[in-house]
This record gives sequence, C-alpha cells and structure tokens, in this order.
Amino acid sequence: MTIKLKVVFCFLLLCQITLAQKDSINTLQEVLISDKNLKKYSVSQSVLKLNDSVISKNEALLTDLLNFNSTLYFKEYGRGMLSTVSFRGTTSSQTAVIWNGININSQMNGSTDFNTISGSDYNSISVKAGGGSVIYGSGAIGGTVHLNNDLVFFNRFENNLKLDYGSFNTIGINYKTSISNKKWSTQIGFSKNSSTNDYKYLNRYTWRGEQRWNQNGQYDIITLSANVGYKFNENNILKLYSQTSNTDRNTSLITETETKSKYINGFNRNLLEYDGNFGKLKTNFKTAYIFENYQYFADNSTKDFTYGKTENLITKLDLDYDLFESTHVNGIVDYSRTNGYGTSFGNHVREISSASLLVRQDIGNNWKNEIGIRKEFTSNYKSPLLFNLGSSYKFNEWYNLKLNVSRNFRIPTYNDLYWDTGGNPDLKPESSYQAEIGNVFTFKTFTWTQQFYYMKIKDMLQWVPGANGIWTPQNQDKVNSYGTETLLSWKKSYGKNNFVANATYAYTISQDEATKNQLFFVPFHKATASVSYSRNKLSAYYQTLYNGFVYTRADNNPDEIINDYLISNIGIDYDLKFLDSFKLGFQVLNLFNKDYESLENRPMPGRNFNMYLTLKF
Repeated sequence: MTIKLKVVFCFLLLCQITLAQKDSINTLQEVLISDKNLKKYSVSQSVLKLNDSVISKNEALLTDLLNFNSTLYFKEYGRGMLSTVSFRGTTSSQTAVIWNGININSQMNGSTDFNTISGSDYNSISVKAGGGSVIYGSGAIGGTVHLNNDLVFFNRFENNLKLDYGSFNTIGINYKTSISNKKWSTQIGFSKNSSTNDYKYLNRYTWRGEQRWNQNGQYDIITLSANVGYKFNENNILKLYSQTSNTDRNTSLITETETKSKYINGFNRNLLEYDGNFGKLKTNFKTAYIFENYQYFADNSTKDFTYGKTENLITKLDLDYDLFESTHVNGIVDYSRTNGYGTSFGNHVREISSASLLVRQDIGNNWKNEIGIRKEFTSNYKSPLLFNLGSSYKFNEWYNLKLNVSRNFRIPTYNDLYWDTGGNPDLKPESSYQAEIGNVFTFKTFTWTQQFYYMKIKDMLQWVPGANGIWTPQNQDKVNSYGTETLLSWKKSYGKNNFVANATYAYTISQDEATKNQLFFVPFHKATASVSYSRNKLSAYYQTLYNGFVYTRADNNPDEIINDYLISNIGIDYDLKFLDSFKLGFQVLNLFNKDYESLENRPMPGRNFNMYLTLKF
C-alpha cells in the first residue's frame, strides 16, 4: 500500500469510525480536582481528557494509552524500553508532565520516560495542547500531559483489582482501594508490570537463517501510591499525595554480539497541599519533595555502574481573589531547590524562584478571557518574561471559537550544563512564541475540534561536535513548527445498544529555519481511530493507529527513514455481574501482524495476546 493510500485510509477512519471506549460513568457528589488551574486557565486551548473507561481498555504502560488515544508521537527503543514523546513537532524535553499540578520532568535530562508510568495509577489523564509555561514552568512548549489523583468526600468503600496475563510472559497487577466519608478521603494503590519480553522479530534473520528475537528485553516496574485528604470544614482541606516507583529494565540488544546492559531507575514523590476558602480570597499552598535516581550497568553481569540522583524541594503559594463577580485574579509565587549529583555531572545545586499573575474574566456565559505573565529568577540562566493571552467565545450552541498566544521556555538540564565532558554552563533557555486558533463544533452527540497553530522556537539546544571531537550543547537551532490537529467524538444509544467513537489526527511541519528540513523523528501525519460497542454485560472495541514515515537524519536523506505503519488492536469483555463487577476480557494486539518499528533497528512485536480479569467490589 502506498503512503498516499494509507493516508486516505486514515482519513476515511477519521470520518467513519472515530476512537474511544464506553463504560457507564457515575456522577460523583463531590470531587476535589488535584490540578484546578488545568480547568480554570485552559478555556482558550484544547484539553483531551481520558477517564477510567478509556484507561482500562488499553495496555498498562502510559505510552500505549497515549499513543492510541492522542496526537502525541512516541519513539520507543523496543517494547517496554525507553519511550520519548514529540508534541507538535517539538523534542521530548519540550513536553511537560504534570503530576497533581507539579512539573515532574527529569531534572537530569528534562524529559519523562512514558514506559515507566502506568496509566492505571491515576483517576484521569489529560493532554493539553499548546504552551503552558506561565503556569507549569520549564518544558511546557509543545503541550502538557496531566496525571491526576482526584479525591472525593462522600461515603464510599470501593476496591478495584485488575489482573493481566499476555504474550511473552507479560504480567500486570493493579489494585486500588478508595475509602471516604464526608471528612476523610483515602486512596491506596499498587501496580506491577513485568515481562520477559522475548518476542520474535518479524522478517528478521541472522546470517545463519535463524529468526532473530528480542534479547535482553526483560523489564519489571513496581509502583506504590497513597493519597489522603482531610476536610476540617467546608473551607479548609488538607491533602497528601505520595508515590514511589522502581523500574528494573534490561536494554534490548541491536545485535546478538552486543554486551548485555541494564538500567535501573526510580522516583519518590510527596506532595502536601492545603486549600483555604475565605470568601472572595481562596488560597492553595503546595510543598513537594521529588527524588529521582538511576543506575546504569554497561555490563549487567558485573556490579559496576554509573549513577545520577536529584532531590527537588518545591514550595508554591497560589492566592485566588474574586475581584468582581466576573473577574478572578491569581497571584502565584514558588521556589524550588534542586540538588543533583552523579557520576557524569558532579554535585550542583540550582535554586529557582518565580512569580506569576493570572487573570480570568468571564463576560456573560459565552465569552471568557485569560491573561497570564511569569518571571523566573536564578543565577544559572537568564529567564525571559513569559506570557499567555487567550479568549474563548461561544457564538451559539454549536460553535465555539478559541484564540491563544503565548511565550514559553525550557531551561537547560543538569546534563546540558554539567555533563563531564562537554557540558556548557553558559547555555541560554530555549524559548518559543506560539499562536493557535481553535474551532469547536458540537452537534447533539457529535463533537469536532479543529486546531491550527504556529510556533517559532529559538535557541534550541543541540549537542554538536566541538574541540578535540568532544560533543557539547549549543544554542544554535531555530525551528518553525506549524500544523493542524483534529479531535472527533461521537456517542449514540439505540435501546440497549451503546456506541462510542473518537478519533485524532495531526498534520505537523517542524522545520529547521536555516535548512528548511523537517526535524528528524517528527512524522508529517499521525492518526488514531476506534469504535466501541456495549450491550448489557458485553462490550467490545476496535482501535487503530497510523504513524507516517519519519526522517532519522537532520539532512532528510530519503534513504534514512522509518517507514510508516498502520496497526490495530481488538478487544472484548464480559461482565459476570459477580459482586459489583467481574469482567473477563481478551485482547489481540497488532491484529494484522504488522512488522514495524518507531526507531531504527528496534523492532516491535507482531501479533500478540492479552487476557484480563477486572474485579470491582
């Protein structure tokens, strides 16, 4: 099938079957949103929310969930291995990951490995397109991914257990319990995802004619979480979020003769939050401690390793004042202190203070405006003045227009500044200007969102060879990125028959300003689509993902590309109605046994299977 025919096929999917899954949704009496500013100051931008019903029908790791349900493009070093993201043609460190309102991108490399995170550990996951540095700081250039644990305050005792077993001895365990009343709310969770990951490579053979397979690809990811909220009264609430995780992962071999290596990394996150309501004045105070570390064994048969660690202390005060009935003002000050130490970058401390002012004005029910500015202060770099201007106007019941202009940035990481040898302490932050127009059309059960954007990035960091052949980062690239994003959703019931469909499509141009070449590992086209059906105890779904080809070299050599691919999954489950719910399910992944890869020489598995049991009581 030619590239043009595949693109046409994906457009047909967009128009016909769209993507999502449907389960019954319970209306909760009172929910405390863990990231209030996500909803409050995103009226002029697109936010895609993935709830429990979508999360439960995808594979455990966050890469798979977002890959099949959003416009994000992922580059994987093999199944379960390192996974990095590209949003609107930006780099992996230009997408910020936000945990309950706190930016958790690595202080060492500036990005997040999405294959170390399980989507089932969160109540909801949201993807916000466009700049967000005024609220969330460094890295929020292409967009933000929000991982939320929302607490409820009503009488409830609920347990959820999901057990998975699949091909390549893949085992998944996820348990969550929620206990709450009008004063207390508690969530405790445990997840484990592991696999021997020894899948065969399709159409790949050794010189002896033996089929190649994924060697040294084992992984084991364990996460524990506990969230507690206490309501002193209606105006004073204290919350504590805590999460710890460890990933023990070998690194897949490119050739059979390579030395087997291993990478162990983990994190510990603790967040204490206070909400106070004093009439027109509302306060939110957060203090967080985030620890991350890694150990790299170049030869996993030995005990020798290199390592890196960072400890990050964050305090943040948000004062929200109702200036008028229609005008709200937020003043935010925060301070962070990071201590990083490791084999390759020594021991360094970085302190950052910032001040932000946010204003939202609602003119009637149909016209909403938002303004924000932010300035950071540190001795490590000179921060630009950041801003965000947005407006949303609802002309009628079926059309809503959104406009947004912003300036965003990303600070140099510990690796950029201090790597031995090659780190450059004189680096400037990357900065970008971005403008976007959003159109939201709503027709009864059908919603169509169409976004157009343009982004100009300057001082983009690139590691280049310097004196004596030593690679060092420089602020030398300028990039222009523009394109369009489409989000479609539809749901309909015919008696006991329920249908839900969603789709996403992204067309992305991300060019080096000097050469006019597309950035490598940025596809021109990405599309997802699926449809789900449920009736009484039975539900089923089909989903598909198309990724266009990508260049693997900056010079856009047509002989150095990753080919486009189209893959599909299908699943079915049946609820035996034992206790609250007792579901048995079966999934076929990569249904048509497609030979594909998202990174050169890193093949992904062919057709494979997964069965699961979900118990709710």
